[in-house]
Amino acid sequence: MSDVSRAQVLEKLKEVYDPEIPVNVVDLGLIYNIDVSDNNIHVLMTLTAPGCGMGPYIAQQAEWAIAEIDEINDVSVEMTFDPPWSPDLITEDGKAVLGI
Repeated sequence: MSDVSRAQVLEKLKEVYDPEIPVNVVDLGLIYNIDVSDNNIHVLMTLTAPGCGMGPYIAQQAEWAIAEIDEINDVSVEMTFDPPWSPDLITEDGKAVLGI
């Protein structure tokens, strides 16, 4: 069994989109941290706004996407709003998609 890499997790998270914005959660800058330990994955992420009703949906989609990696034992996704998200966190790829 090989160890899961942070890069593998990031690639899977690039398949997860905020339904209201046509940019994946990685390029939106919503992923704050990925901890990989013994093929257990813990993701710390945020939303574009604390009151976003899509938060549980996005977190579930992130869990499911990561769980598709064969070697995964467990996945947990934690939401935080500290620090708050800002448009400055959007990657260059994300800005290109959004035209900013």
